[in-house]
Amino acid sequence: MGRVSQAQARENRRRVVETASRLFREQGVHVSVADLMKAAGLTHGGFYKQFDSKEALVDEATAHAFGELARTYGLDHGRGAREPGEREAGRRAPAAQRELIEAYLSVRHRDNAAEGCPVAGLATDMARTDEGREAHRVYAEGVRDFADVLATEEEDGLVRLCTMLGALVLARATRDDPLSEDVLAAARTALTDGG
Repeated sequence: MGRVSQAQARENRRRVVETASRLFREQGVHVSVADLMKAAGLTHGGFYKQFDSKEALVDEATAHAFGELARTYGLDHGRGAREPGEREAGRRAPAAQRELIEAYLSVRHRDNAAEGCPVAGLATDMARTDEGREAHRVYAEGVRDFADVLATEEEDGLVRLCTMLGALVLARATRDDPLSEDVLAAARTALTDGG
């Protein structure tokens, strides 16, 4: 089999990163390289031509997932390192915040983890990731950025994010029970109707 062009190699890498980003959010980073490459429509042997290690792919896929989150919810992701605890309020208009909260705490988001929020989808894996890894740094920065957007004059964005994240995780865990939609509705009401 002949060599692929540089353009095709870039396209293959993009496909692998996008596929990994979705699979990791849906199934966790324990997905095998063979399964990941199959889902991307590529051969297992091609993985190490693109990435030094699976950990390198986890780093890149995490950054990709947070880039998608930023585009979806209008976050200012990647604006640079800040000290822990140093947050800036996004000060979104109340209507825009309400729309974001309603979309986040929706049945559609609950049922589409692969395309959903990496804060929820990668939380367990990041808890097990070495703090020195790029994925861990990107994850922490993404959490801060998301909290910034959720802040209001009266409410801390981090508290609001924790409420949303907890509700989404509980709703996913109870998906086959009416409790799932009750959890989403209760959190939406608490965050959009003055709690």
